[in-house]
Amino acid sequence: MTSYKETLDYLYAQLPMFTRVGASAFKTDLHNTIALLDKLDQPQHSFKTIHVAGTNGKGSSSHMLAAIFQQAGYKTGLYTSPHLLDFRERIRINGQMVPEDFVVDFTEQMRTHITDIQPSFFELTVAMAFRYFQQEAVDIAIIEVGLGGRLDSTNVITPELSLITNISYDHKNILGDTLPQIAGEKAGIIKAGVPVVISETQSEVQDVFINTANALNAPIHFADQEWMEASGAIESNHFTITLLDTRQQQMRRLQLDLNGRYQEKNVMGVLSAVKILQQNGWHITWDHITQALSHVKKLTGLRGRWEVIQRHPLTVLDVGHNEAGIREVMQQLGHVNYQQLHIVVGFVKDKEVEKVLPLFPPTAHYYFCKAQIPRAMDEVALAEMAAASGLQGHAYASVQAALQAARQHAQPDDMILVCGSFFIVAEVM
Repeated sequence: MTSYKETLDYLYAQLPMFTRVGASAFKTDLHNTIALLDKLDQPQHSFKTIHVAGTNGKGSSSHMLAAIFQQAGYKTGLYTSPHLLDFRERIRINGQMVPEDFVVDFTEQMRTHITDIQPSFFELTVAMAFRYFQQEAVDIAIIEVGLGGRLDSTNVITPELSLITNISYDHKNILGDTLPQIAGEKAGIIKAGVPVVISETQSEVQDVFINTANALNAPIHFADQEWMEASGAIESNHFTITLLDTRQQQMRRLQLDLNGRYQEKNVMGVLSAVKILQQNGWHITWDHITQALSHVKKLTGLRGRWEVIQRHPLTVLDVGHNEAGIREVMQQLGHVNYQQLHIVVGFVKDKEVEKVLPLFPPTAHYYFCKAQIPRAMDEVALAEMAAASGLQGHAYASVQAALQAARQHAQPDDMILVCGSFFIVAEVM
């Protein structure tokens, strides 16, 4: 009998994994995914889905939607990536991770097909999720795109609704080096006749979405034209926001347990999506929405989004890792009071680090480090690049050593921010 650990070792060893090795693991067509799902009799068509893409905010938006459906009494699947601590975080039902036994049994059953088809780690994980959601007869599953959209392994579903959060530069080596090109890849999840919500209107790319939606006869909604922020305030552990529903001229007040100011755009997308789903017969009340959004972490297990792990010094983890994500994190810092800022940071090699570094404050003390994966950027090289951008600090061979140094230097009224990569945050956890 194979153990869960042996199964994971086999998957990590056998299958190319984007999060570890980068672009070489990304497949440029859906052949493998379709071949795997054929062996399983197409489980993805046996339950309802919502498909979520975007450069930033797709994870938070997926978790918010899952929380709302859960709160409304629906058996809700949630597929996200990457994971922080345990592989099973990627596949959940009503917040509970897929059992270890299922991962072991599924992998055993698929071993000969794995040898024949040679899927990537992500392709196999998608098939595993769809099989699990089918077996457990979920009412709906929220499916987060891994990378891009058009060629992503998840793009084999016909959802109830597609949600695209925003477009910014990330994975340019794969998705293209202009925003319209990247938007074109994300727009690949729009399906014929299926409504699509765009969380954030961006002038450079809105025509890409409008043209794609029109060609497919898909009703399109821009959430930030349907909602306006009337007021917003950040408390220590939640974010209170009042929104005006511009169509019904009605004020709506929400308290989010995801307390990053940047969640405001995500929540508008989620609310516009829910409104369409309500019209299409899903029984979701405003009470379900307010309850769910104040307990997303508890309901779905979301972590690493402006997550406070200590008060003195204030220590915050955030998985922001690309230009737009880091910009949002830096704006959030403007809402915090502290004496001195300490930033523990590391990146993966294929990020455009030279574009991101100028966004960081030159007054902070830096602790440059690298996660224990092949794709991680060398900490000394990072420190040198940062120095060229006017950022001063020291390099540390591990995330733990960097965090320890930050804790030794920080006073009780200081702040420690850990960011730059999912893998840096995971190692702190």
